[in-house]
Amino acid sequence: IFLKLAFRFYIRLKVVGDFHSLYKTNPRLLLISNHASHLDAVSIAAAVPFQYWTNLFISAAKDYWFRNSVFMFFSKHCLGAIPIDRRDRTGEAIKLCTTLLKDLERIWLILFPEGTRSKDGYIQPFKRGVSLFALKTDTPILFLYLEGNNNLWPKGRLIPLPGRLTLHVGP
Repeated sequence: IFLKLAFRFYIRLKVVGDFHSLYKTNPRLLLISNHASHLDAVSIAAAVPFQYWTNLFISAAKDYWFRNSVFMFFSKHCLGAIPIDRRDRTGEAIKLCTTLLKDLERIWLILFPEGTRSKDGYIQPFKRGVSLFALKTDTPILFLYLEGNNNLWPKGRLIPLPGRLTLHVGP
């Protein structure tokens, strides 16, 4: 409820596109988006209709979103976040996401293919993980674009500014 209220009155999230028809036709889906703000994952979650949240998972940087007990509780229980260790070179994160995509009958997984937040708001080169997940699990990719995320909560700022954020669903 807090998330919906915050994104209605403080952030004023506008969604351009339809998640309902996508949910009916795509039980498994990789949702990828540009990444310039800590608002990004929660903005996408807020845009997805509430009744689909039980199947929504977010890949989240383990060193940030799981760094203490408060963040860990919020990440696991409020966001459905999956910890991704950005420093791990053993492939554990890839194995975990691949297993979830193969084993779960219905899953929408939010990923940020840039791997980290953009400093200037422009899209950075993609890491190879998204294509590996899609190919190994035969999961389609849905492209999302967050417009205004860098202006509302740029890297280095403590809390987000109020304003408008637009989520474009699809190409």
